[in-house]
Amino acid sequence: MRIGVVTFPGTLDDRDAKRAVRLAGGEPVSLWHADKDLHNVDAVILPGGFSFGDYLRCGAIAAQAPVMESIIDAANGGLPVLGICNGFQILVEANLLPGGLIRNEHQHFICRDQKLVVENVDTAWTNQFTLGQEIIIPLKNGEGGYIAKEETLKELEGEGLITFRYAEVNPNGSFNNIAGLRNRKGNVVGLMPHPEHAVEPGFGPDTDKAMRSGLDGLNFFTSVMNWMVNA
Repeated sequence: MRIGVVTFPGTLDDRDAKRAVRLAGGEPVSLWHADKDLHNVDAVILPGGFSFGDYLRCGAIAAQAPVMESIIDAANGGLPVLGICNGFQILVEANLLPGGLIRNEHQHFICRDQKLVVENVDTAWTNQFTLGQEIIIPLKNGEGGYIAKEETLKELEGEGLITFRYAEVNPNGSFNNIAGLRNRKGNVVGLMPHPEHAVEPGFGPDTDKAMRSGLDGLNFFTSVMNWMVNA
């Protein structure tokens, strides 16, 4: 399975995402922000970083890149798309997911191993988890506070579109402890934590729970393989 990984100016985690794809048994395909061609990939990852220096708003300029025009069309047609950290911000700016992401409530960059609760397993990127499962995924951001209108929050809660919530501590002031979302089709998922940094022993959360689970981040990438096989 061919998984495209997009590189924007300022992207930092594209190589990590490609490694995660390989470890899950897929073939990573490099996609360039200025190229509309998706090269016949089966899914797309928008990785973390600081696209275009986070000018205007995080992800705002990247959402207007030529590659995003193709990704938006493909996502609306059912192509699996995962947005990680800055990629989540891009998905929101591109209106593929609702709401917004703003400066952390405490106004500081945060880097920690973060406990999450899996809230939805009916997506291309979460079907290898179990509902209510607690996982540990690295988190690193300065603008990770999720916000939305009250009406939008009611829709997210009522329609089961929240994929992950922060557990034990809310690190950035996100409304309703939201760490990740899905679209209604289940093919688009965005989250602030970095699953690509928790895919192999010795290079992720150094906890007994994470080691026993085989490192929780890998399930994101095996999930999309399973989704496509059973599509």
